[in-house]
Amino acid sequence: MKNYTKTSIGNEGRVELHDALGLTGAEVSINALPAGAGVPFVHSHKENEEIYGILSGHGKAIIDGEEITLAAGDWLRIAPAAKRQFFAANDAGIVYVCVQVKANSLGGFTAEDAVVY
Repeated sequence: MKNYTKTSIGNEGRVELHDALGLTGAEVSINALPAGAGVPFVHSHKENEEIYGILSGHGKAIIDGEEITLAAGDWLRIAPAAKRQFFAANDAGIVYVCVQVKANSLGGFTAEDAVVY
């Protein structure tokens, strides 16, 4: 049995990787919104925080009523209870990755968990 899983994605508007990669500790999705589009719902979480990384384009997030401008290279952590919604700019689309993990579940950071050979 291999100790890794590889998958490839195309130009889908949203891809969740939990099934494709057999994820057991996080959910990862790749999201693309065309110019002028937005996620059609506001949401929050019971236990999971989300980390968003803007890969290309620009737009905004509305978090608990506050408008946050987003552009390629920006990273954003959102607490579970925060109400959030994402939008592409009117003149450009936006592509972002979202990593969802249980808040306060990380037992150690990279160097603390690493085994160096």
